[in-house]
Amino acid sequence: MSDNTDTDAGALDAEDRKIITLARSARARNGVPEGAAVRDETGRTYVAGTVALASLKLSALRTAVAMAVASGARSLEAAAVVGDAVAVADEDRAAVRDLGGPSTPVLLAAPDGTLRATVPAA
Repeated sequence: MSDNTDTDAGALDAEDRKIITLARSARARNGVPEGAAVRDETGRTYVAGTVALASLKLSALRTAVAMAVASGARSLEAAAVVGDAVAVADEDRAAVRDLGGPSTPVLLAAPDGTLRATVPAA
């Protein structure tokens, strides 16, 4: 995780709070370890939970990015992941970076939705 973090939830705009809420809902609804949401360049959101099949394992954030790509997104404005992790996995940041670029913010939140950190996808 980057040293450049912002944990002031009050600094979040309504759209960033929305993707944290969507990610949190996906986690709770599906009973999975992580929930994630991404917002594309048009403002559309894609929500996913952890995929844990015998033949396929994907984090929630990589699944949300894959859903955005499959739906025709050309870029990402922001991403959020909710779970117990205290850092965003390198593989997750790489997926966000591949679609959104290195400066795309990735919001990391606790299961209750409390923002832990905001890190660039770089």
